[in-house]
Amino acid sequence: MSAAAEGLGAANALRGEAEYRVGGAMLRLRPSFAALVAAEAELGPLFALVERAAEGRLTLNEMAALFWHCAAERPEGLNRAALGEALVAGGLSAATPVLRILLGQILQGR
Repeated sequence: MSAAAEGLGAANALRGEAEYRVGGAMLRLRPSFAALVAAEAELGPLFALVERAAEGRLTLNEMAALFWHCAAERPEGLNRAALGEALVAGGLSAATPVLRILLGQILQGR
């Protein structure tokens, strides 16, 4: 089923959005103010998160949390554990480009 059929529009790079495939659906990630505030409340300061990522010390849990909070809409039935499992199943090589987009937006803004 396409992302549009799931009710999830394609990512808009001009808005700093990224896409990550979870099962058969595409998850659109948007680092909005509200999403980043929620991520920061859970993970601590965003600059420290970026520093950990740059040093290769970002944990899988932190990546899953950032993706979870930045999800613009979530496919029906998706929970955080399933997102974490998708990160493991897809491997870090699939998640890293998406993570770079989000971290870049944290640093640069729109």
